[in-house]
Order: sequence, then structure tokens, then C-alpha cells
Amino acid sequence: MKRFAFTLAATLATTGMAHAQVTEEMLLNDATSTADVLTNGMGRDLQRHSPLDILNRDNVDNLVPAWAFSLGGEKQRGQETQPIIYDGIMYITGSYSRLYAIDVKTGQELWQYDARLPEGILPCCDVVNRGAAIYGDNVYFGTLDARIVALNRMTGDVVWNKKIADYRAGYSYTAAPLIVDGLIITGNSGGEFGIVGEVQARDAETGDLVWTRPVIEGHMGTLNGEESTMTGELNATWPGDMWQTGGGATWLGGSYDASTDTLVFGTGNPAPWNSHLRNAGTPVEGNAGDNLYAASRLGIDPATGEIKWHYQTTPREGWDYDGVNEVVAYTDREGNDRFATADRNGFFYVLNREDGAFVSATPFVKDITWAEGIDETGRPIFNEDARPGDPSETADGARGEVVFASPSFLGGKNWMPMAHSPSTGLFYVPSNEWGMDIWNEPITYRQGAAYLGSGFTIKPNYEDHIGSLKAIDPDTGEIVWEFQNPAPLWGGVMTTGGGLVFTGTPEGEFIAFDDQTGEVLWSFQTGSGIVGQPITWEQDGEQYVSVISGWGGAVPLWGGEVAQTVNYLNQGGLLWTFRLPEQLAGN
Repeated sequence: MKRFAFTLAATLATTGMAHAQVTEEMLLNDATSTADVLTNGMGRDLQRHSPLDILNRDNVDNLVPAWAFSLGGEKQRGQETQPIIYDGIMYITGSYSRLYAIDVKTGQELWQYDARLPEGILPCCDVVNRGAAIYGDNVYFGTLDARIVALNRMTGDVVWNKKIADYRAGYSYTAAPLIVDGLIITGNSGGEFGIVGEVQARDAETGDLVWTRPVIEGHMGTLNGEESTMTGELNATWPGDMWQTGGGATWLGGSYDASTDTLVFGTGNPAPWNSHLRNAGTPVEGNAGDNLYAASRLGIDPATGEIKWHYQTTPREGWDYDGVNEVVAYTDREGNDRFATADRNGFFYVLNREDGAFVSATPFVKDITWAEGIDETGRPIFNEDARPGDPSETADGARGEVVFASPSFLGGKNWMPMAHSPSTGLFYVPSNEWGMDIWNEPITYRQGAAYLGSGFTIKPNYEDHIGSLKAIDPDTGEIVWEFQNPAPLWGGVMTTGGGLVFTGTPEGEFIAFDDQTGEVLWSFQTGSGIVGQPITWEQDGEQYVSVISGWGGAVPLWGGEVAQTVNYLNQGGLLWTFRLPEQLAGN
């Protein structure tokens, strides 16, 4: 369903006034462009850094609200979007698969699109959507029933609407799409339902499928409607037929490294969570039970969908640590081209950008129990006593040995994106200090039903905080500064050329930090928890900042004891936009 307002955008569209199309070159240069925000991540390298310095350490206390936009209605839940801005229009997505076009100067709604969601959708972790993509004359976003929709960016009219996968089998889609060379690249969600993770590429103009790449070994890819190559080698690291429902959802989307012409996608947990069931009869030593390519990072050829390289962060994964966290391209202080990723398993990894080869790994959260460290090859040194027990070894076979594992399955860092500052060389990582009691249970795959084979209870590791924003030196792994927060952090981070780091808290505070010291320089109470992603841009000589407020996401649904401690937080759906008035920029 679609609702219109009589607006300037609709008027211009009907009168035939021309508007410049968004091009590949514009997307490529988004990280250095300051008047628009054209990509999720504020650049396809996902650094989430703006070179703007009109707003800086000295004047950020003059930042004031410019306008606010309500998503309205009863459809609140978690609001995790990152705004896109082009040609005077801001595009945001909302919970329950909604997309809004907003006049960026006034905050007035131009048009709204509501997807017609069927009965029986199966989103595991709230009805969120993390943002849109823009290219040509269209704006694109995914829906909870596993579809990708192209809309005319001026009117909201549907250009095309394509099915990614069958929602009745547990598939959904929540990530912001990625656009490279006229292809719209999508992943999928649903790792808790025994789906198979996949990356797909479509022609952005027509929606026609160009290639598919399943990420679990044994499955066949396609190219131009024909079978291409198998992913991996059948039964090399998966026993029997478990690979057929092997998980590995590509639910956070990907990045693009132009220097190597490579898509980089993370892959989620193998299914089921019960690693003993998944690897019955395989030896603990060696890689026979690694379950490739789940819990991994993959380099993919954008033209063909072929896998160029892989790096698996948690082989033989048994705690739902995934491997889907964003991979950020950057250049280190010695001029080496690197990737960085902060994994749910609690380790911060640096990889070689050319081939994904392991460079280093250091803990970024405390009290990691599942591994003693990462060896020189990049493989975990497992602590087998911290792996949930095998139910088949118990008297009743109903529940394996319960263990305490840290971090919890929601991760040292979950989906919420970190940011990098080329000025400081640091990464700013939203993390959480929590653990869990976890145990394994028998499970049998049934289409559309949860496929975990595990139970769990999340617990805080410390009495005074769970959330922790950490400034990390990727060269050494040193934590340069830390901001601790009582509730879990679940929102994105942004850095600027003015020496600022922005993020929000579930308590509703939108905060600007000094990027060198971590000092809080400014904050604003938004009225609901922030789990969205901030952006900044320049307009009429002034610098603006936007973030969406609206508590939700996985924590209140899956958080156990932690969820109980934050059940007082109110839901919401309000997009806040702030400006630094020109007359106060020098103060």
C-alpha cells in the first residue's frame, strides 16, 4: 500500500522537470562528497566517516534541533535505518518494511510506501529495516517477506518488485542493498530457520537476476540463468546432508572495495546451533567439521559471483557468533591496504585487502571464554570446556551440559556498525560485555520452524555497565579510550573531520565524543532508545546531523536477564535532524 501527499516532488515529476540521475561515479565518490549521502556506510568502504569539519570539538555544543519527523502510527518497534540524501530529499526506512521520502530542508513528508506484508512472515530479531539504496532514478529497499523493491525516487511509484526467497521457509530481508556497476546486490536473513545464505545480483534497472552465490558448500551458483560453479567442495567440511539446511545467512549486507574490485560479505551462523549434531562423527582436530562458509568473510567477484577468497572467524561455530559483521576497508599507518572487522566472537580482526589473508586478531571485549586466543594462522585456539555439551552423551538425551560462555550469542558486537577515522587511525566500536548460560538440545529440521538445537540465558558480566564504546588502535589492538553505558549499545557510530564521534544509547541519548580522548562534548535526549545510524552533510553552508530514535531490535526479544533490566525503555519512531547555525560555527 502507498500513501501520497501533494508535494513539490510529485509536482516536479508530473511537470517533467529533469533531475540528475545517481551514477556509479557518484556512488564511488560518496565518502568524499559532503552535500549528499548516497550509500549505506557513508561510502562503500563502510568507514562511516565524513570529512566535514564545520562542526567540530570547539563548537559542537551549539548543535541544535532543526526539525523532527515522526514515522507515525502504531508500527513502532526497532528503528535501525541509515538515511540516504540526494537532490534535496532524504529517504529512510522504517519497521514493518516502510520507506519515506522527506524534504531535507523542512522535514515534510513527500511520499510514503508501505509494503503489503503477508501473514506468516518469520523475522527472527524484530521487524527492522536498516536502510535503502539509490541509483539512477530509483530508490531500493528490502522487505520482511524477502523481496527487493525498486521505487521511483520522486513519486514512490513501484518500478519493479522481485522475490529474493520464500518467506514461508524462514527467509526474510532487513539489510540495506548495495549497488555496484549497475547491479543491486542483496543478501538474505533467516539463519535461525535452516535457510541457506546467499548473495544475489540483479540488474538495477529491470530487477532481472544476473547471478546467485550460495555461501554454504555443496550448493550451485548461477550466472545469467544457468548453473555456474559449486560453492566449495561437497562434504569437505559438512557431514552427510547437513549442508542442505546449513544456515550462513548474509543478513547484514556487504561492502565493495574498488581497489580490488571485490564485494565483501559476512556470513552468519551455521544451522543448527548445536555443533555436535551438525558435526557428528567428525574429528575435533583439523577442518573436517569447520562448516564452510558459515561464520566467515567472503570476497566475491561482482561481475560473476565467484568467490575469490574466504576467511572463517569461527570454524565449527557453536555459540551463534555468526561472522556477518561489517568489513571496513582502510589504509593503516604504514600505508598497507587492510580490512577490519569486529566479530561477534569478541575478537577484532585485521585482514589483507588484496586476498583476505589473516594479519592479526586481538580481543576487544573482556572475559572471552570460548577461545584462549587466535593462533598465527588466524584459527581460534578453542577452549573445549566452554563448548555447550552434546545431548547424546547425557542419560536422557534431552539437554547437554550447560556452560557459561562469553560473549553472549548477541556478540561482543552485533549488527551495529563501527566507524573509522583516517585522522586518528582508530576504529570506534560499539560493544557489549555480557555472557550466557547455553546448552544444546536435539532438533530436527522442519521448513519454516526454528532450527536452533540450543537454549540460552543472557547475563550481564558487570553490575555497572553492559554497553561499551571503544576506540581501538587496529595496529596494536590497544583500547585507547572507552565509554561505558548501563544498557547494551545497539546503534551505529559515525566520525567526522571535526574530531567528533557520534552514537546513541538505548536510554535515548544522542552523544558527540572527542575522537582522541572520549570526552563527552554534547548530548541530546531523543525520547526513545537509539538503535539507528547517524549521518552528516552540508546544506547552505551549514553542517547537519541526523539520527533516528526508536527502541527495539534483538535485545528486548532475545536478551534474557538483560532484556528484563531494560524493559522500562519506551518504543518510538522519530527522525531527529540537527544543525549548527552558521553564526555559531565560529564559537
